[in-house]
Amino acid sequence: MKKINLIIIVILFNLFNGYAQFNPITTAAPFLLIAPDARGGGLADMGVATTPDANSQHYNAAKHAFAPSQWEIGINYTPWLRNLTNDVSLTSIFVSNRLSEKSAWGASLTYFSLGSIDLTDDVGTPLGTENPNDFSVSGSYALRLSENFSMAVSLRYIRSDMALRIEDSNIQTINTFAADLSGYYQSEEKNYGVFNGRWRGGFNLSNLGPKVELVDGGGENFIPTNLKLGGGFDFIIDDVNTITAGVEFNKLLVPTPPIRDGGEITSGKDDNVGFVKGMFQSFGDAPGGFSEEMEEIAWAFSAEYMYNKAFSVRLGYFNENLNKGSRQFFTMGAGFKFKKTTLDMSYLINSSDVSNPLESTLRFSLTIDLGDIYEYF
Repeated sequence: MKKINLIIIVILFNLFNGYAQFNPITTAAPFLLIAPDARGGGLADMGVATTPDANSQHYNAAKHAFAPSQWEIGINYTPWLRNLTNDVSLTSIFVSNRLSEKSAWGASLTYFSLGSIDLTDDVGTPLGTENPNDFSVSGSYALRLSENFSMAVSLRYIRSDMALRIEDSNIQTINTFAADLSGYYQSEEKNYGVFNGRWRGGFNLSNLGPKVELVDGGGENFIPTNLKLGGGFDFIIDDVNTITAGVEFNKLLVPTPPIRDGGEITSGKDDNVGFVKGMFQSFGDAPGGFSEEMEEIAWAFSAEYMYNKAFSVRLGYFNENLNKGSRQFFTMGAGFKFKKTTLDMSYLINSSDVSNPLESTLRFSLTIDLGDIYEYF
């Protein structure tokens, strides 16, 4: 029987499925939940109801219909587990195109490299090197249904290649499709006495798709079907100063594993169900009842100050329950616009006892605006 050094694969595969030992929810292809850009990274991974940009494809594709530029291109690179290795990273490219005043399309390409994994047998004889990786490509269409509200549908192809091309390996390459449904609201600018203001709101039901089989004969796994809800408000102080505050809630629509004793379910519900039933079941199947269901909702809040649409400062905080992942961190970031190009950066400060893969990592993103500028109100 050959020994395979797969510790790093196990760690990486479950990074976003919950770190805690108490009843975490696990999925296949967890890379789909990683915030890809530095702007979102500076806002505590928020983006479902923030102002539109090229990276809206990941957070809420309906925002494309309110994009300020006819064409936007976002290029992002995020080092991963930098304290442990230097060859694991997330790279993504996003494109947004306004077709008209009411419609737009978006596309994205995301590649998550898990670096090189050296394989050995029981006596340490090299068996070769594998380069496991995750990949997705998506496209979306957004339409403004009114002056203030838009919706979008997205289709995504997902490939997760953790397979080991050696004898006795039963890990399979995943190929599947998923869809998103999202909505975005942006009010007109109104006067509130000493300042003007604008409300924002959004939702994104992402990664709606069938279960997949990661291990041959090992049963099927859910992909990370997820619901995001968020809102925000722009405090428009004057023509050059704006402060935006926002809040966001996040829940995996995946069944909670029940508590079993000798194979018999003693608490909770059977999680061996289809993905559609699993979505609805996820709202009421936690073994701990309502209190545990509430633990499965992660939340975040953030603030962004913008000066003259050219310079931004961002702060945020993300909280996930100790029993459901224990991701808790503060974020900070900044953005600098030079004519048609915007450079964003962010930094994460971990506040949990559990290590975060982005600790001590400075992230950068580049956004390029092309074409005409749209004004709404």
